[in-house]
Amino acid sequence: MYFLGIDLGSSSIKLSVLDAGKGKVIAGVTVPETEMKMEAPKFGWAEQSPGLWWDYVKKGLGKLKTAHQIDLKKINGIGIAYQMHGLVLTDENLVPLRPSIIWCDSRAVSIGNQAFERIGKENCQKQILGSPGNFTASKLKWVKENEPEIYAKARYMMLPGDFIAAKLTGIAQTTASGLSEAALWDFPKGKIASEVLEKMELSEDLIPEIVPSFAKQAKLDPKVASELGLYPEALVTYRAGDQPNNALSLNVLKPGEIATTAGTSAVIYAVTDKDMYDEQSRVNTFLHVNDSEEAKRNGILGIINGSGILYQWLRKTISLGRKELLSYDVLNEEAAKVNPGSEGLRFYPFGNGAERIFNNRGVNSGIENLNFNIHSPAHLIRSACEGIVFAMNYGFDVIKTLGTSGDMVRAGKGNLFLSPVFREIFCNTTQAQLQLYETSGAEGAARGAAYGYGYYNSLDEAFGELEILENLEPEKNMTAQYQEIYEKWKENIKIEKD
Repeated sequence: MYFLGIDLGSSSIKLSVLDAGKGKVIAGVTVPETEMKMEAPKFGWAEQSPGLWWDYVKKGLGKLKTAHQIDLKKINGIGIAYQMHGLVLTDENLVPLRPSIIWCDSRAVSIGNQAFERIGKENCQKQILGSPGNFTASKLKWVKENEPEIYAKARYMMLPGDFIAAKLTGIAQTTASGLSEAALWDFPKGKIASEVLEKMELSEDLIPEIVPSFAKQAKLDPKVASELGLYPEALVTYRAGDQPNNALSLNVLKPGEIATTAGTSAVIYAVTDKDMYDEQSRVNTFLHVNDSEEAKRNGILGIINGSGILYQWLRKTISLGRKELLSYDVLNEEAAKVNPGSEGLRFYPFGNGAERIFNNRGVNSGIENLNFNIHSPAHLIRSACEGIVFAMNYGFDVIKTLGTSGDMVRAGKGNLFLSPVFREIFCNTTQAQLQLYETSGAEGAARGAAYGYGYYNSLDEAFGELEILENLEPEKNMTAQYQEIYEKWKENIKIEKD
């Protein structure tokens, strides 16, 4: 019995097939081979075509069949992880009415701020454990104000993963966890945040059916199953935003456990059993995937937009447009040649949209203290790694004020955590034990699908074979050094005034 995991990112889409009987992933693909196209029609905007996502999902399934000889008809359940906070608007036939406004798009910041004031800060924070910010609800309001003809035609508002599930099943659905990331979930009442919708003058009718994160949510559309060569009785059995799913992939499910990732963006995600929030809305609280009436589970998320996307930019820039770009291994090797602190060179990785940890205000990006006689590309690479970790730690410090210890963090050995230099900087800056695992978002989605289907009796069973690859400890002789470098970096952050 096989289970498919789909991880819909903004740079690529990953698919993994879990052989549940063996407890192992037997195949995985990434599409496209180059980065997925992102449109920026105006400064601060970021859009992608939902149809393009669906095309790549189909291509990924084709690669699993042809390149890996996977019998797609053995897939019984499908799990979907997806880039959070995006807005997909469709008509009644599930046809997108416009490109998706994705997570790093900043156009709706002022709308979210206005709604925060209108609802009342304290009232709003108690309801949705934060502010509407730049989340999906604010993006929907932007469409209503600026594209009223599109809003009038809309039948469903969905998150990116909901759209992929709808294409598979022909049914529009969402989850409570998904609505919490859209700033549309009332935590105390455990229902749609009707007051937020009312104050923002948005229709609750646009929200599709709410299903549990783990469940037999819907059967595949027969025509779609036939077209893709999938088992016609297969079901969508799990969906979640990419960061809750990343935590699931690392078996981060209990209060006090912490996950991190450094892909396109960088995230610290801590699980709690309390409805808590940062009064300055620098970090945000969402329903975790395993929240239930019996056991409250929320995830506190701190995010930095410019992480892997910065490293990609560096790779392209240093490669000077060569057809064959320098590999990330080469970049990591160059960074290792430079001492901590990059000889005074500082990198501020805030060049990919409004940063939540600074209240969605503009903040300086780029490099500082560049000395043409001292600094080489290797210094630039290392200072970028330091800047990403320092920005992550800035958010981590906020999360700690909400009661998280921060003593131990789990990460998948992928993306920037493949770099020994990055791991060293992370461990000694955060002063946390770092546990590395061989897992991925697509694998987590596949295991989540198997649990949602009922193959596993518990999540502990689903992730019981997860093994630690490395266990890294902070080094006493380096933590003080990194703390000094971090404090100097932090002093020079320049934030726009309100």
